[in-house]
Amino acid sequence: MQIRLFCSMLCAGLTLGSAPLLSHEFWIEPEKYQVDSGEPVVATLRNGQEFNGAEQPYLDHRIARFEVMQGRTAVPYQGRMGDMPAFTGNIAQDGLSILIHQTQPQTLTYDSWEEFQAFIDHKGFEGVRIHHEALGLPEAGFIEQYTRYAKALVSVGSGRGQDTEAGLETEILALANPYTDDLTYGLPVRVLYQGTPRPRVQVEIFSKAPDGTVAISTQLTDHQGEASIPATPGHTYLLDAVVLRAAPEGKDYVWESLWAALTFAVPAR
Repeated sequence: MQIRLFCSMLCAGLTLGSAPLLSHEFWIEPEKYQVDSGEPVVATLRNGQEFNGAEQPYLDHRIARFEVMQGRTAVPYQGRMGDMPAFTGNIAQDGLSILIHQTQPQTLTYDSWEEFQAFIDHKGFEGVRIHHEALGLPEAGFIEQYTRYAKALVSVGSGRGQDTEAGLETEILALANPYTDDLTYGLPVRVLYQGTPRPRVQVEIFSKAPDGTVAISTQLTDHQGEASIPATPGHTYLLDAVVLRAAPEGKDYVWESLWAALTFAVPAR
C-alpha cells in the first residue's frame, strides 16, 4: 500500500505540475457512463491531451470539492489516500448523476513568453500580451495559478433528470440529457463564470469513437453563452472551456486560469 501510494503521488506530481503549460486537460472519466440501478459507479481522474491521459489518484490535499449531485442535492465524496480509481460509490437513487471535482489551486512558472503564447493561442485568448505589457510584467519567469472544475454526467438506472448548476467558479452546464433526450441537433450547453453565461468564448470539443480515435474541434458560444455540440451515438465527449484573468494585486502569481470540463457519453442506437 505504501509503495502504491508513493507511486501514485509521484506520478500525479509529474503529470499535474506542467498541465496548463502544455494545455493539458483534466477530467473525470467514468468506467461506464450508464450503470444499472444498484451498480457501483467507478470513475477515474485523468490529466492529459486529446482525451487521453494519465490516471490520477485520490489525494486529499489536492481536492477542494468532490461531490455527487442529483437534482439540487449534493453529497460529499470521501475516498482513501492513493485510491485509483479515485471514485467508487453506490448511488442509491435512479436518475442523472453529476460527479463534481474541484482541485486546489496550483501554480507553474513560465520560463519563456513562447510557452505562455502557445497556451493563450490554443485557448483562443486575445489581447493578453498587450495587457501583460501594460502591467509591466516580465516575459519570462512569471507565475500562473490554475484550478480545475470538472463534471461528469452518469446515467443510473432510468437516467432521467437534468444537469444542474453546481455553483463552481466556472462550469459547463448541459441543457439537455444526453442519455434520454433527442440529440439530433446536438447537445446544447451553457458556459458559466461566477454563475453568469460567457458569450463568445471558445469551447474545445473532444469526441472519442468506440475504436479510441479522437476528433478535436472548437466552437464559440453565442451571445447567450451557449453552444450546440454535435453528438454522435456511441461516442464519449470531453468539453473544455478556460477562463484567464489577471491575478489580484499583491499575489506572487500574475495570471490565473480556471478550467471547466464536462464529460458524458451518447448512447449507441
